Amino acid sequence: MPAPRRRAAAELVRILKPGIRVALTTHVNADGDGSGSEVALWHLLTARGVRAVIANPTPFPERYGFLLQGNEHADKSGEAVKHLRRADAVVVLDISDVGRLGQLGQVVQETGVPVGCVDHHVSDGALPAGPRLVDAHACATGELVYDLARAVGWALTPEVARALYVAILTDRGGFRFSNTSARALQVAAHLLAHDLDPEEIYREVYAASPEGRVRLLAEVLETLVVEHDIGLAWVTVPTGALERHGVDAEELEGIVEFPRSIKGMRLALLFRSLANGRIKVSFRSVGAVDVAQLAAQFGGGGHKKAAGASLTGPLAEAQARVLAAARDLLRRG
Repeated sequence: MPAPRRRAAAELVRILKPGIRVALTTHVNADGDGSGSEVALWHLLTARGVRAVIANPTPFPERYGFLLQGNEHADKSGEAVKHLRRADAVVVLDISDVGRLGQLGQVVQETGVPVGCVDHHVSDGALPAGPRLVDAHACATGELVYDLARAVGWALTPEVARALYVAILTDRGGFRFSNTSARALQVAAHLLAHDLDPEEIYREVYAASPEGRVRLLAEVLETLVVEHDIGLAWVTVPTGALERHGVDAEELEGIVEFPRSIKGMRLALLFRSLANGRIKVSFRSVGAVDVAQLAAQFGGGGHKKAAGASLTGPLAEAQARVLAAARDLLRRG
């Protein structure tokens, strides 16, 4: 483990004292890394007498609900504002930008308590003052929570190991992405040694979709547009599609990988309208294309090959702006 991570872990643990109330939170529409990391940290803190709760801006994803089985009381996202306001400390996971907390962003800014952060993204955003365990070289936020536990000598239980394995597995695309490092696989191997069943975890994460997700996928793929000459492909979530198929936004996770999988594509996009009138864009790339740089033009961020941004609408105008920038990036090589 790099020495700076060890020092950062020690700083973070200093504010996580037994008996205090700690609120754990992550970004809007939590993914596997955010969900798994906060569940793992909840178990680690609870075992040490910290009164921890999960307080997210949107409901805990149903897809990762199995991580909370038997401990559903840990999730207080339905009363997130109350629990954030009464917390003695807050830990934000998988983001380091208060803007990604949606309606909870202002609440976190106003708490007046230390706000710790565990994150592996490159971000121009900011959070209120507090200790930071942030390293863009980590494969996932789950790797940093793993390092936190190892640095301070906290034992990994099967529940913690399973949550961290899900965090790393999902953020590395099932270990398919190019930034699946040797250490990511080493950490995953150590986690599996804690009596985990990788096939069971695979079924829970990737093979337990509702019928509505499959029908949603079919409708979204009908919108596919491909520009073969520059290697650009994109899809759009039709208005009302989520409601028609009775699914939540979390079921959109991974759909942008379909346009990215087309031979010759260098950049893939997914557009969808949000309830607040803004347009969410997911960026994915192949090869050397840096989508974090592209997303930053629209106030977003992320990784070199996976990023996101939220723009003002309407949809057609937002698409035109993003597509123009994407074409320019691809044509400049």
